[in-house]
This record gives sequence, C-alpha cells and structure tokens, in this order.
Amino acid sequence: MEKLTMTVEEVGKAMGISRPKAYELASRADFPVIRVGKRKVIPIDAFRRWMDAQTEELPPALAGSGKQAQRA
Repeated sequence: MEKLTMTVEEVGKAMGISRPKAYELASRADFPVIRVGKRKVIPIDAFRRWMDAQTEELPPALAGSGKQAQRA
C-alpha cells in the first residue's frame, strides 16, 4: 500500500530544513496538517499542492538566462 502521509520530521528532511523549522512550518494556518491525537501528519498529496502554490515563478526576462532573481 502506498504511503499517504509523512511525519513533520520527514517533511523537514524532504525540504532540507531543521526539525524545529519543520514544526514551525506545520503550525502555519495555510500548511496541510492532520492532527491525530497529539501527532501531526501531513498528507503527501496536499503537501505537494502546498509546495507548488509556494513556488515563485521567475520573471520571463530571467527564466531562461540562468540568473537568479534578486530580492530587495
């Protein structure tokens, strides 16, 4: 059977962030979390959709140039 959820720790590892940052992220109102008792689990499909929604598109002028957009 295919795995449907990840733990907060697994999300942190997948994103390359620390455990405390992963728990901070899991506390955000817009982050997909299911509470099972005291545990928090993240549905994998909802996590992927959330990640897609967070991804910023490069402006067309920079998209093919290999340059990174600089933030002010």
